[in-house]
Amino acid sequence: MIKYSVGDLLKNKGKALSLTLLSGKDGLSRPIVQPEINRLGLALSGHFTHFPAEQIHIWGAAEQTYAQNLSLEIRYKVLKELMRSFPQIPCIIVTKDFEPPKELIDLSNEYNLPLVRTPSQTSEFLIDLFLAIEEQLAPVIHLHGVLVEIYGLGVLITGDSGIGKSECALELIKRGHMLVADDVVKIRRRTRGVLVGSVEKIISHHIEVRGIGIIDVKSIFGLGATLDNAKIELVVKLEEWKSSQEYDRLGIDERVTNILGTSVPEIIMPVRPGRNLAVLLEIAALNQRLKQGGHYSAKLLDEKLIQAMTKAEND
Repeated sequence: MIKYSVGDLLKNKGKALSLTLLSGKDGLSRPIVQPEINRLGLALSGHFTHFPAEQIHIWGAAEQTYAQNLSLEIRYKVLKELMRSFPQIPCIIVTKDFEPPKELIDLSNEYNLPLVRTPSQTSEFLIDLFLAIEEQLAPVIHLHGVLVEIYGLGVLITGDSGIGKSECALELIKRGHMLVADDVVKIRRRTRGVLVGSVEKIISHHIEVRGIGIIDVKSIFGLGATLDNAKIELVVKLEEWKSSQEYDRLGIDERVTNILGTSVPEIIMPVRPGRNLAVLLEIAALNQRLKQGGHYSAKLLDEKLIQAMTKAEND
């Protein structure tokens, strides 16, 4: 399991999310194990049934108002019971720059529970925080290949070294499509199995072309030729053409490959002199977009042929 702590959150996303540590600094090593976030809400009334202790908890306007209406004794008792009963709480984040009750600050120091504050509005902050944590906790794999976005569709090009992946990507870039990653593609599985590919910053916007070397795509083709990341929706595997092998000529059968537990449509593209791979990948991307819209050209043609043959037999 990926280890990510409250301290890591403050270090990596503290500036972007405008986070400030108020108290409980000795608990910064507390782990964050899920991106889901909870409003303290009902817990402040002393009801802890089904309390999601492993989630980050938000102290917003509702919590602030409710806590102010509690007596000092009850407020202290409830907060103490909350922190004593659930030591796995990663942290509590106060939104809208509210001034938290003194008891909350004192108890967070006593129980080493980080108390963090942000000036952000609660609703907006919940989304930003969820995405930030999800990005860090998402399963990651590095694959050898090239990731390009073709007509808005993220296409992962795989195949043996020297098969022509980078050259194909270069031709696609010339034709107006965008490079995400060359050689090593970093893939994260986000919510609902969505695969997002990116590149390590140190090699971003660069591509290696045998015989020429490494080139800076952004400098040569401009800002519009590169992307930081893209959703992977199609895999195209390049392989040497083998006359003895049967290749799909109809496209009726759907082939998939598994990446981090997610099934992704895959096409085996045979490579031999005279085939324009860039054009073929453009067609493959457009055809995949049609399939996503429910239009399967091969299946529709197959149905028409069957209907025509049936009609001919009946006549």
